[in-house]
Amino acid sequence: MRAARPDFVQVNYAADDRDAQRRILPLAADLGIAVVVNRPFGGGGLLARVGRRPLPAWAAQIGCTSWAQLLLKFVLAHPAVTLVIPGTGRPDYMLDNVRAGRGAYPDAALRRRIVDAAGR
Repeated sequence: MRAARPDFVQVNYAADDRDAQRRILPLAADLGIAVVVNRPFGGGGLLARVGRRPLPAWAAQIGCTSWAQLLLKFVLAHPAVTLVIPGTGRPDYMLDNVRAGRGAYPDAALRRRIVDAAGR
């Protein structure tokens, strides 16, 4: 990224796949490079896994009513992230995903809680 200076980079990033936050996201932020995130639900596996469990009560603190919204807000809250591609063709899922763009985003402490909740 330092040598090529692209306009944007596209990376996988999710509550259960945070490798990009170690080097790529900070470097992109330092260089002013936009970050496009794909696979915010871990390719669907993360959402399938956590979606069987009740949404934590504390998710309401940031206006989340679904796991998809909570997981998207986790990604959107990272300061280096420019946009997220959730990747669905179902209108009902699209509507739910759009709702993640409303209201407050999680702070660092709440982002850690999301990681912990998604990892169980």
